[in-house]
Amino acid sequence: MSSAKPEREYFLDSIRAYLMLLGVPFHVSLIYSTQRWAVNSQEASMWLTVFNDFIHAFRMQVFFVISGYFSYMLYLRYQPQRWLKVRMERVGIPLLTAIPLITLPQFFMLKNLTDKVGDWNSFSLYDKYNTLAWELISHLWFLLVLVILTALGMLTFRWLRKQQRRIDYQQVGWGKLTLAFMAYALMWCLLRRALFYTVPSVFADGLFSVAVMQTLTFLPFFMLGALAWKHQALKALFVRFNPVMCFGAIFVFAAYTLNQRFSSGDGWLYEIDAIVSTLMGLCMLNLCFSVGHKLLNSHSPRIMYLVNASLFIYLVHHPLTILYGIYVMPHIGSDTLGFFIGLAMVFAVAFALYEIHLRIPLLRFLFSGKPQRKQPIKTN
Repeated sequence: MSSAKPEREYFLDSIRAYLMLLGVPFHVSLIYSTQRWAVNSQEASMWLTVFNDFIHAFRMQVFFVISGYFSYMLYLRYQPQRWLKVRMERVGIPLLTAIPLITLPQFFMLKNLTDKVGDWNSFSLYDKYNTLAWELISHLWFLLVLVILTALGMLTFRWLRKQQRRIDYQQVGWGKLTLAFMAYALMWCLLRRALFYTVPSVFADGLFSVAVMQTLTFLPFFMLGALAWKHQALKALFVRFNPVMCFGAIFVFAAYTLNQRFSSGDGWLYEIDAIVSTLMGLCMLNLCFSVGHKLLNSHSPRIMYLVNASLFIYLVHHPLTILYGIYVMPHIGSDTLGFFIGLAMVFAVAFALYEIHLRIPLLRFLFSGKPQRKQPIKTN
């Protein structure tokens, strides 16, 4: 355990906040993309489809690298049991808060105002449970994955802490890192294909898809972040701009887009997606870290405001986006204009709600998991 606090990684805070806030343009553009969502425009926009694909291709991979980095940093600062308690509170309390306050009302909104849920009365008991699992987890899935990765961290971080240095990380470059991640992605693909041949119905189960398959998808990125904290040579690799990784992102994204357009769920869509998304995550990891380290590695009150607001904005934006799609989007003829109006409206309402919640200590606690200290009473 170390009580000394390291210098704040401002650029990582900033990248994490921006990745979280990208959830807003991602879901607003989803309305206008070729992807089927809760609400869709009559005519899909090609540029918004490509824009939506681009965000989805890399955002969460980089996010989980940063999450692993900070999680391992805190693991070394606290005793393991204390670390587990703190991390579970910071992640679990917002998750448990958002279900009754956000995704449950959102479920009734989808059920009554859209055709996404379907004929609820005709569902079997399992279908009702599974539909609720999908809809109550909804856009909170990453918090559930973080809870699971935190629990696993009691084992993986203990192993990482005791691990003797068998690898010279000064010699680890993007080539070796890519090969290692490709090997893991192929194992994920083999597991999925085996399940697809034996128990294909398991992929329709919302809880299994998130708790197992999504956790396994992002586990190596989470651990890569932890490794970057332990071995600073890896972090130095990430923040040093590599033109090959930059141009690689362009070609990999082209492959990602082609896979989304021409593959099917009954074929190899998800296996190809796993491999391509892994490559895209590594390429964009270098781009995000190198650009962020150069431009965002300093204290800024405005950036810190966004850092503090980003989780709340992400949690509340989803139902706001659906409401926009139901009531406002049909009255706007242009997809491009509708996208920017949707962005402005969702962000405006979300930030207004954020400011309101700041003035209510109970809500501040529920949406952050941080104990709220009482302000000292001033005496003359």
